[in-house]
Amino acid sequence: MSEVIEFEVPVMLPVAERTRLAQGRRMVTPCGDGDIVWHAWGDRRDDIPPVVLFHGGSGSWTHWVKNILPLVDAGRWVLAADLPGFGDSAAPKAGTDADVMVEPLAAGLRQLVPGVAVDLVGFSFGGLTAGLLLAAHPELARRLVLAGAPGMGVVPGRQFELKAWRHLKTPQEQAEIHRHNLGVLMLHDHDLIDGLALEIHIANVVRDRLPRRRLPSTDILARSLPKVSCPVHAIYGAHDVLYRRYWPELEAALATNAPDFRGLALIEDAGHWVQFEANEIFDAELLQALNQGN
Repeated sequence: MSEVIEFEVPVMLPVAERTRLAQGRRMVTPCGDGDIVWHAWGDRRDDIPPVVLFHGGSGSWTHWVKNILPLVDAGRWVLAADLPGFGDSAAPKAGTDADVMVEPLAAGLRQLVPGVAVDLVGFSFGGLTAGLLLAAHPELARRLVLAGAPGMGVVPGRQFELKAWRHLKTPQEQAEIHRHNLGVLMLHDHDLIDGLALEIHIANVVRDRLPRRRLPSTDILARSLPKVSCPVHAIYGAHDVLYRRYWPELEAALATNAPDFRGLALIEDAGHWVQFEANEIFDAELLQALNQGN
């Protein structure tokens, strides 16, 4: 089901971009006691697959605000999910991790784009989720692009620590912790932490209904990739704290486990939220991957 509806677009985007993003469509498919909310932009074409975007943990479609319009301008129809339990989407009936999202996401794609193999792009937790989805339902995608995805089992321990914020009483106190956490995990350039990044981050984390996710700290993506038959590309920020100092190990694990691995692109001067921090370079890398022949 779809309807024309104005999205809640981040107010700190330039007006022209806000206006265009607000003209997208909102679609829903069943999940738990409610719906998965999908957002679509551009024109459907029979000769070019849709690009489907999965956001990161504690996020929403807004993790992709800098990348949607360049994809549309390149002639792609873009479909961005709010993953179950995040953004405007209902939580799954049971469980709080990526594994319980697989079946409602698969059903949603079959409802929205029946019989079509999409180009699936997953950021961070969304990349892990995309890998699990295609391991169970490989026919759903023509191509998989991983951006900052965890779950490869090559890092011996957690590389960062975030601070808790929900116990704090004032928005000001909470905002300081959000700034800290953005600097620790998401962004290499701390000059970007105020403004748009902070607005997006705060709006997203307050709607996270799936605490205590554990799968990102395992090797579940590495164990899932052998069942993913489509080409797999990887785009990461060179300063991504998930893998700093472990890039050779990550590339080797991707090449070993993905049957059709097409390469790892590292973007300099960018951290974990690579598609936001280095959006123009990321968009060029992404389009190059999407336009490769199978």
